[in-house]
Amino acid sequence: MVLTLDAAKWRRKRGIKRVLLALRADEGLTRYVGGAVRDDLLGLPVNDIDLATRIPPEEVIERLKKAKIKAVPTGIDHGTVTAVSDGHPFEITTLRRDVSTDGRRATVAFTDDWEEDAARRDFTINALSADPMTGKLFDYFGGLADLDQRHIRFIGDPLQRIAEDHLRILRFFRFHARFDAGEPDAAAVDACTARAKDLMALSRERIADELLKLLGLPNPTRTVRIMLGRAILRPVLPEIAFERLRDLESLIAAEAEAQVAPDALRRLAALLPRDSGVAENVAARLRLSNKAKKRLACAAEPLPELTSQALAYRVGVDCAADRLLLAGRADDAAQIAGWHPPRLPITGGALIKRGLPEGPIVASTLRAIEDRWVEGGFPAGKAFDEIVSAAVAAASRNGEP
Repeated sequence: MVLTLDAAKWRRKRGIKRVLLALRADEGLTRYVGGAVRDDLLGLPVNDIDLATRIPPEEVIERLKKAKIKAVPTGIDHGTVTAVSDGHPFEITTLRRDVSTDGRRATVAFTDDWEEDAARRDFTINALSADPMTGKLFDYFGGLADLDQRHIRFIGDPLQRIAEDHLRILRFFRFHARFDAGEPDAAAVDACTARAKDLMALSRERIADELLKLLGLPNPTRTVRIMLGRAILRPVLPEIAFERLRDLESLIAAEAEAQVAPDALRRLAALLPRDSGVAENVAARLRLSNKAKKRLACAAEPLPELTSQALAYRVGVDCAADRLLLAGRADDAAQIAGWHPPRLPITGGALIKRGLPEGPIVASTLRAIEDRWVEGGFPAGKAFDEIVSAAVAAASRNGEP
């Protein structure tokens, strides 16, 4: 089992040396922590580096400024300062212990005890830290063994950890979907099941954020099956029934066949009834953006008898791809991947120049031209001019196209 990080490799990351020097990492006052350490040990790319320090937050700011490093007090009440060094952000948090929690937020006090700070983290694999100078790893709760086994386990009593922060229920399942190679931790699943109603106390934005992160992973089906079997989501999303799991499995297979990237919103649509009203209600409850709300509702609509490009023109490429993939039409969805619908190559003004009188007849003629143009596969040149001429002639002759 790996016992050290490649400290020299980490120090080559742009901007990090100045931060480490300012925070006296060479004296043991600052370490790498959390997800960056975990991901590096798993051989995954490390994008964001988080640091923990024994230095109080006010002194962290002073030291950064003295080193001419921009310091942003992003969460100063909880001891978090963001250092921007050579254009790169590094989140720095003073060691903490929980004084009180209510399931949504915590009141903290600062400490200089590394193990006490690690004990307040959620899972053992997230409580690892490393010395920036030597790469030595510090593991207080068996995180290295769990990481080696791809096992997600709460630190301490799962029921207590969930009571401290209810969002840990969804985080557990997200981490299981991302990392776990075997059966989920039984004590953790039992605790999540017992406390599932705690999710009702959370803001719907936080629930949506975690759920969409989970659904956006390469293949979360196994984890979602456990969640639905244990009714984890029922208190906040009763619309999602266990029977919908088959639709999610079919969608993921269609995405793979069409070679399109996983899409969390599309997968949420797969788990919901094919009812645009229900989809809109769920989107509103989860505080999704208006754009996401419209897309979720659009995905729930029936699939009309149109070519894939005609459908994409009518409802937009994203919605068309959603409907096609949800229907298992991977080949059709692949045809519109990256496709940009053309603009109707004529305007009302051009029809007036061709002799049509101003008024409603121009709009109705444009619609008739557009319908025939879309039905014909978006022809250009002579073929399009024939469509226009026929529509204008019909409108002139009959008063309508």
